[in-house]
Amino acid sequence: MAEKKETKTIATNRQVRHEYFVDETFEAGIALTGTEVKSLRAGTVNMKECWVDAGTGELIVKQMHISPYEKGNIFNKDPMRERKLLMHRREINRLIGLVSKQGYTLIPLSLYFKGSLVKVQLGLCRGKKLYDKRDDMAKRDAKREIERAMKERNR
Repeated sequence: MAEKKETKTIATNRQVRHEYFVDETFEAGIALTGTEVKSLRAGTVNMKECWVDAGTGELIVKQMHISPYEKGNIFNKDPMRERKLLMHRREINRLIGLVSKQGYTLIPLSLYFKGSLVKVQLGLCRGKKLYDKRDDMAKRDAKREIERAMKERNR
């Protein structure tokens, strides 16, 4: 019987859902060094401004800040270095085609451990206009008001 691999979320990029429409999500591995993985176990990562470059035929995460491991001394790498994403070639080619031709953007949504492996959830995103953001905020506020009224009614 196959073992279930448990997932433990390290970090999520919550700003993405506000700034973009997420059309599809993908799971990818990420190439890291040993001290970076130890630093991730401590939860020291910032994904706020990171994005994925798909120009050279491979997927590379840029602007992801993984803080240096405290006890890593000479083995620590640059916190802002570019990191390669690991996916099947046909998936990479499909994503590169969508990004280049149809105006999509690849943005990391979350970083998590799946078993002992570090995985990245990528979102295939389209940018929102200002009126889309306002519409989403209005819907969220209306939903909150309805839930509040229902809670008061049930008391």
